[in-house]
Amino acid sequence: MDLSAITSLQKVDGVPSVGSMTGVLAEKDKKADGTLFDTFLNTAIDNIKTTNSYLSDAEDEEIKFALGETDNTHDLTIALQKASTALQYTVAIRDKLLEAYKEIMQIQI
Repeated sequence: MDLSAITSLQKVDGVPSVGSMTGVLAEKDKKADGTLFDTFLNTAIDNIKTTNSYLSDAEDEEIKFALGETDNTHDLTIALQKASTALQYTVAIRDKLLEAYKEIMQIQI
């Protein structure tokens, strides 16, 4: 969430002035033209990278446990649960995006 617009408000007795709000909103509209999709796409990419990281960590913990390098089942269980939850979340998001895409494609023009 971009809070830079909030910090640039001019205040009079703790209340933002109407003129300063109009300028801030106009500037915000200019920025939002191409950045909403960019933000959404970057967030999705970060989500996939995080999921891959969790899956890699879980695999590393499994290998360490299988080779006898560690006896700590707690770390193994946590890594596996993080990976499972992240993967379920990513798949749920993918399914919702595909569902929305299919619905948009069925719209009659």
